[in-house]
Amino acid sequence: MMAYHQLACVRFLRKEYNEAENLFEAAFNEGHVYSLVGLARLSNIEGHKNWSYERLSSIISSYSPIGWMYQERSLYCEGDKKCSDLEKATQLDPTLTYPYMFRAASLMRKNDFQGALAAINCVLRFKLALECLELRFCFYLALEDYQSATCDVQAILTLYPDYRMFDGRVAASKLHTLVREHAENWTTADCWLQLYERWSSVDDIGSLSVIYQMLESDATKGVLYFRQSLLLLRLNCSEAAMRSLQLACRHASSEHERLVYEGWILYDTSHCEEGLQKAHESISLQRSFEAFFLNAYALADSALDPSCSSTIRSLLEEALKCRSDRLRKGQALNNLGSVYVDCGKLDAAADCYINALKIRHTRAHQGLARVHFLRNDKNAAYAEMTKLIEKAPYCAFAYEKRSEYCERELMKADLEMVTSLDPLRVYPYRFRAAVLMDNSKPKDAIAELSRAISFKADLHLLHLRAAFHEHVGDVMGALRDCRAALSVDPSHQEMLELHSRVNCQEP
Repeated sequence: MMAYHQLACVRFLRKEYNEAENLFEAAFNEGHVYSLVGLARLSNIEGHKNWSYERLSSIISSYSPIGWMYQERSLYCEGDKKCSDLEKATQLDPTLTYPYMFRAASLMRKNDFQGALAAINCVLRFKLALECLELRFCFYLALEDYQSATCDVQAILTLYPDYRMFDGRVAASKLHTLVREHAENWTTADCWLQLYERWSSVDDIGSLSVIYQMLESDATKGVLYFRQSLLLLRLNCSEAAMRSLQLACRHASSEHERLVYEGWILYDTSHCEEGLQKAHESISLQRSFEAFFLNAYALADSALDPSCSSTIRSLLEEALKCRSDRLRKGQALNNLGSVYVDCGKLDAAADCYINALKIRHTRAHQGLARVHFLRNDKNAAYAEMTKLIEKAPYCAFAYEKRSEYCERELMKADLEMVTSLDPLRVYPYRFRAAVLMDNSKPKDAIAELSRAISFKADLHLLHLRAAFHEHVGDVMGALRDCRAALSVDPSHQEMLELHSRVNCQEP
């Protein structure tokens, strides 16, 4: 079935349309519903646009609707019908980028520049899609905002150095050269100031762009590639992050620095013990912030013994004694605050978070809010997270954390905001489903989870839905979710227990 479809796609790209049609038909007849997309596109090429629309309409009426169905049908209609289908596609699957791009381009054609930027920013806040960055780059060019255009093309080149724009006709690097001539030329000092500003406002794309610009001129490339890798990991770009780490190793200015980057590579590839060994070797050559920080970070992740917290605390304290810049010092203070919280030393934790905030480590508001909460001051915790939201109003995690410190109605509003900013965060769906289940609305609770699972098959969501299916007596539904989750993580203990329990009930 899949082989038919994949081969059909190859034939389609080669413009071997008759062969492609036969293969798409074979895949569809075998039960591969998505192959209808290929048949619809072939029909449209042949001039049968209405047939394409009708076939996709029949699929929508015959199956549980999925986002891609409406997105594909929108290609064969115009006006209000098209807009309606694209809105439905986003509602069902907010990870599809085409609807955002279409809406943004439509607004741009109407000279609604701010609306167009807002529409494309909706997806870029949670999904760093190259095609969306490219479209925003074009918007900024049209607005003659060359500084912002430079920012986006530099972010593109960070993710994909060989990227070609305008349907592959122009290398992004060439456009970057042309646009940079019209943008402000920053000195190294300017770049560091910009980096602090963007990092503290949690502007990760902007931070990536500044680092790219610094790499073009700064001699300390190892440190910059390392910073780049940290940002890319935060943006869920793991492959690009690993490439940056490897470049950091290649451009390290000393042996002890190279050992730290090698340690991070080992840690990020699940070789924690080997990563710790690299940190120890680096410290034996020279005491440095990054070596102590790596040691503390890897130990915190791997140690099961609570007594290790004193060692982690000592390592972070040693790191803070070493030379580094404010960006990394803020992270170390934030981590040290977390260690103090876990040890119950709330005053020491508060001091760490306050000192981190003094050097503009914005995320420390989250830790300080936790300290307020543990001191039974829920209102202060809420106010602290509000400060973070004021500085970074589009950060979904800030609203999610704030929701922990307010009453039910405000909590629901914050979690709705989380979903609108980043629909990939699963906690809001779980919370809303749990509330519905508590209100004796199991069908609605399962529907809420299904809404998210349709575009993100998260283990926690599958586990909760399986439990809900078991609760209402839907044994087959529970088993289906258990098996789906275990195919992703066969060692998931809670799912194994649920599967064993439900399996005994199978008729």
